[in-house]
Order: sequence, then structure tokens, then C-alpha cells
Amino acid sequence: VQLQASGGGLVQAGESLRLSCAASGSIFSINDMAWHRQAPGKERELVAGVRSGGRIHYADSVKGRFTISRDNAENRMHLQMNSLKPEDTAVYYCFAIIRTAPGNYGMNYWGKGTLVTVSS
Repeated sequence: VQLQASGGGLVQAGESLRLSCAASGSIFSINDMAWHRQAPGKERELVAGVRSGGRIHYADSVKGRFTISRDNAENRMHLQMNSLKPEDTAVYYCFAIIRTAPGNYGMNYWGKGTLVTVSS
């Protein structure tokens, strides 16, 4: 199983970016999916998460600016980031809890990350 994140880049403050995460491999089902980020010199933090049932959680710092969504048929997840701020600069990682067979427990998987840089 692999998670591939894409869509990062360099933008100016106030602009938008859309991140995507694609899960591939031997997937039976995907439970929780989430985006985390890690800024230079800081710990990794949860940005937004979406459960298999659709319940969504956002970090307070991104509420009203970021929108998380998932496409269960395509095993994909997206993060629409609007009104970006310099403090959003970080490597963004996608995360998912994935079951590879009906009788298996879900395991944690991380993508390699995509860099988002917001200039002031």
C-alpha cells in the first residue's frame, strides 16, 4: 500500500492550493484519512481529518480556510487551501488507516509529503 501526495508549491499569501492524496495497492477499505503538516523546527500537527463515515475535523488554525474531502470510489483525498498565510508553510503529509483484507485490522500509512511554501 502506498500513499502519494501531490499539489504542493510556492504561492503568495492570500492565494490557494489544492493538495491531493492517492492511495494504491492492496486496499480492502480505508477508515480515517487526514492531512498533517510539519513546519521547520516544529512538531508534526494534524491539519484536517475525515472519517470513513464523513465526520470532519479541522485544526483551529485552518478553520474557514481549508476544506478536506475524500473520494471513496477512487481512494483519494483532497485538501483545498484558500487564503494561505506564511505560517501555513510546511511539508504536508497524507495519512490513512487502511485495511488490506476483510479480517485485518487497519494499519497506519503515511505519504512522503509535499512542500507548501507561502511567501509574504
